[in-house]
Amino acid sequence: MLTESRNPQTMDIDQLPTLNMLEIINAEDAKVARAVHNTLPQIAQAVDIISTRMRDGGRLIYIGAGTSGRLGVLDAVECVPTFSAPPDLVIGLLAGGNTALTQAVEGAEDDPEAGKNDLLNLNLSEKDSVVGIAASGRTPYVIGAIDGANAIGAFTAAVTCNPGAIMLEHAQIGIVAEVGPEVITGSTRLKAGTAQKLILNMLSTAVMIKLGKVYGNLMVDVMVTNQKLADRAQRIVSEITGKSVEEAGQLLEKTDNHVKSAIVMGILNISAEDAKRRLDAHNGVLAEIIHPR
Repeated sequence: MLTESRNPQTMDIDQLPTLNMLEIINAEDAKVARAVHNTLPQIAQAVDIISTRMRDGGRLIYIGAGTSGRLGVLDAVECVPTFSAPPDLVIGLLAGGNTALTQAVEGAEDDPEAGKNDLLNLNLSEKDSVVGIAASGRTPYVIGAIDGANAIGAFTAAVTCNPGAIMLEHAQIGIVAEVGPEVITGSTRLKAGTAQKLILNMLSTAVMIKLGKVYGNLMVDVMVTNQKLADRAQRIVSEITGKSVEEAGQLLEKTDNHVKSAIVMGILNISAEDAKRRLDAHNGVLAEIIHPR
């Protein structure tokens, strides 16, 4: 496997001065963005399918083991504050459960039935989308999950760093970032992990954009859970409506910190209740209200 092969550029890395060591690691990292770029057509396909299914009530479910699984959990968790996504809209499943977030759970990744059962325990439906993540592309836990999802009629995608990986034969769409051998042989938390992080960022962000959770490049569905996010919400409302920051804060107070409603109130000069009704009528897509066709 490509991810298990030795990197000729790092054969003597243990003998190098610290700066030279870091330069080599950085040079290898620089290859990741190009490898991810080559997967954009497949990522785009997945985004279109996932967003369409989400509009019909489906969920996005990441599933993986070790670093790959942890990256899926991270991306899922961050969708909640960033996009006000319900906690069950984007889900991360990790072989070995929550314990495996902070410590190794030996053998958890080797059980295909566990992957399948973890998915079925979520009441998986044909509307859902399952993205299996495995740098090697051969993790039994992930393959079992993908097979279980296919049997139910869910959409399946595989994210891996090994061309020709067996996981690609099981998923409907394969996303293969060929980052090459790792700096430390087999340590896929390095380039492979970075590539997976970039791909998952793209998947969730692009899906949320298509669902109307972004206006321009502004985070208009941000969940106000701390002072930093409260300040951000005020700036967003102020920028879009043309109101002062103080006026934006007053609008947010009237909408219980619902940014989109505050924006619609400020632009159309309507009540919070009317703003919410307008948003509901347009599936929360702000652009359709501000710039009707």
